[in-house]
Amino acid sequence: MIDKLEEVERRFERLTADLSNPEILADTAKLQKVSKERAALERLVETFRAYRKVLADLSEVETWLASSDPDEKAYAREALPGLKEQREVQESALKILLLPKDPNDEKNVILEIRAGAGGDEAALFAEEVMQMYLRYADRKGWKADILDMSAGNAGGVKDATVTLSGDAVFSQLKYESGVHRVQRVPATETQGRIHTSTITVSVMPEAEDVDVQINPADIEMQVMRSTGAGGQSVNTTDSAVRLIHKPSGIVVKCQQEKSQGKNRAMALRMLRAKLYDMEQERIRNERDSMRRGQVGTGDRSEKIRTYNFPQDRLTDHRIGLTVHNLPAIMVGNVDEVITACRTHYQAEALKAQTGSGRPSGEA
Repeated sequence: MIDKLEEVERRFERLTADLSNPEILADTAKLQKVSKERAALERLVETFRAYRKVLADLSEVETWLASSDPDEKAYAREALPGLKEQREVQESALKILLLPKDPNDEKNVILEIRAGAGGDEAALFAEEVMQMYLRYADRKGWKADILDMSAGNAGGVKDATVTLSGDAVFSQLKYESGVHRVQRVPATETQGRIHTSTITVSVMPEAEDVDVQINPADIEMQVMRSTGAGGQSVNTTDSAVRLIHKPSGIVVKCQQEKSQGKNRAMALRMLRAKLYDMEQERIRNERDSMRRGQVGTGDRSEKIRTYNFPQDRLTDHRIGLTVHNLPAIMVGNVDEVITACRTHYQAEALKAQTGSGRPSGEA
């Protein structure tokens, strides 16, 4: 591992030097490429340097144990346990950082939320979960845009599509895909009975033009008047756009902007993400089923989480996590759950890599 880390450090130092190279500075594309690669290595190199310092300190302290000076011996006995603990922490951090990267981790996200079983209550909960993610995004400093949204019959949303843009958004949210279940007494329930409803959450990395090539001849575009509350363009102009991708049957719709051209561009972003996600799912399905279980795939059909309001409890069924204080979670304080999921799947990927002796895939 040390040899590999030293090689990475040398590469990092070369990239740092390149940032002072006039030829690189004069070429915007090269400068961006060098800066991005250097940034990707920075955390690993910093952790390695801290680890190397701990090793040096340990070596020095261990020599003091054999010293004839009683003060040096006493200091060594006191310092040794802490340094050994630091070494273990740094080694664990390095192993995780050395896991193969998910190429989608740095991408922005297209988030889809749909009401499932439970009728009006499912639509109400779908809106609450959408707001939870929007508030979480605001806390993280991400930019959020609602591309499309259909209201429920009694409030809430039947389905909504949101883009989230920022620093490594997909790496944070990729384990949120699946069925989210809510258990609570609906406001319309007169006898106090607890109802169970479900919604589905889909987190897709936003694809670039280079990721997915779409033949314009494969797309059928339909225009219509926008529907819903607010906006001068609602029911006055044919600004809403629906795109139908004929080979796959995928349909996307966008009515957020007043301009038909802007709505078409946004709809293309949605379509590109769906096609990219479909291809990623096909690749995942071809992998070994055990491996898929180890690193997780965010299967859309999997019931991943229950929000039990009478017990003030959130349970993530995949990792056995239970946390309380649902009111705080629903206003965006969901970082504990998201971090726990990422940590769990990183540990599973690390376990798989150690067991097989070769990289196991994304973390």
